[in-house]
Amino acid sequence: MFVSVVDPGVGSTRRSIAVRTAGGQYVITPDNGTLTHIKRMQGIEEARMIDESVNRLPDSGESYTFHGRDIYAYTGARLASGTISFEQVGPAVAVKEVVELPVVEAQQREDIVQGTIDVLDVRFGSLWTNIPREMFLGLGVRHGGRVEVSIFNDTRSIYKNILVYAKSFADVYVGEPLVYVNSLDNIAVAINQGSFAKAYNIGTGNSWRIQLRKAPRIIYE
Repeated sequence: MFVSVVDPGVGSTRRSIAVRTAGGQYVITPDNGTLTHIKRMQGIEEARMIDESVNRLPDSGESYTFHGRDIYAYTGARLASGTISFEQVGPAVAVKEVVELPVVEAQQREDIVQGTIDVLDVRFGSLWTNIPREMFLGLGVRHGGRVEVSIFNDTRSIYKNILVYAKSFADVYVGEPLVYVNSLDNIAVAINQGSFAKAYNIGTGNSWRIQLRKAPRIIYE
């Protein structure tokens, strides 16, 4: 059982739903795109709109801005404990109608891989991309090798530099940028003991693109 509350539209006409995934897990969430990757990567078997007239914390009927507590956590707890069945959550919703956000897939063309910057690791300022490790390794870069990194948004180029592909942060000096594999088995960029995002004022989302290629070998005479 998972309860997801990413809900800038709380109190609006957006639906509150519960879904059962292909793996048999339940997710309680606003129907605003939070299920995009679950729907694409794991699959949703069934969806139901939460009947808020029944599945709502008692004496909270006049509260319109605390749905995470009053509806989602309450419904999730009742469903997880067996107090209600999935069918008692509310009326069925066609799975194809579950809202999905636009997704830009990572891709490789010739000697370049390109993707989006999907996640900011707010604890450390690292930027996580949607480029899978296996796609990146198709460039022929190994640990200790150099990667040309280019980051741009819809209007201009923001960053371009040559970084080390490191196994861990200890492989580079303090303050040095690096390319590494994150916990999702995707490629990320960071600064050892610093914030890459703050240093270069880089954000996340589909408008933030990143290109990687094996750095050309430079021979000085």
